[in-house]
Amino acid sequence: MRVTGGNLRGRRIRVPPGAAVRPTSDRVREALFGRLGDLEDVRVLDLFAGSGALGIEALSRGAAEAVFVERSNAVAAVLQSNLDALGLSTAGRLVRAEAAAGVRRLVQEGSVFELVLLDPPYQDAEAIGRALRALASSGILAPRATVVVEASKHAPPPSVEGLALVDERRYGETVLHRFEPVERT
Repeated sequence: MRVTGGNLRGRRIRVPPGAAVRPTSDRVREALFGRLGDLEDVRVLDLFAGSGALGIEALSRGAAEAVFVERSNAVAAVLQSNLDALGLSTAGRLVRAEAAAGVRRLVQEGSVFELVLLDPPYQDAEAIGRALRALASSGILAPRATVVVEASKHAPPPSVEGLALVDERRYGETVLHRFEPVERT
């Protein structure tokens, strides 16, 4: 797999072996980042990070920093090697935790993000719901943040109070769902 745009365009990203990680295809990544537009100085959270392809793509396209949350030690080791090989060790930080627990940890650190990318296992609807609820209730999202969930067309993410669905785009079996935080009164 390769980075599709930005200053690292064409550079390789290692993918952990086996079925534990389902990397986002080049076509879907190009479409996603084309729709997101300018990422200059944006702070990015990559939940269910896997190989780190989404967060690495954001860094390549100008994001200021990216935090990668991954629960598997073996997968996290590959992700860290990708960050090291691409010279992103200072801009990218790895947090080893389940997605919702990682959000709670980042809240304690006072982190805030303008872009959150979730590429969860398609079959784990419960983990997706936990992660979205943690994001919506955490205060970790900047006022105009964008949350993007990649999901199977057969298993859309659940509706979560505090997040409004603003766009959906289908690419074959994959659907990108874009949410924004709902302003609380």
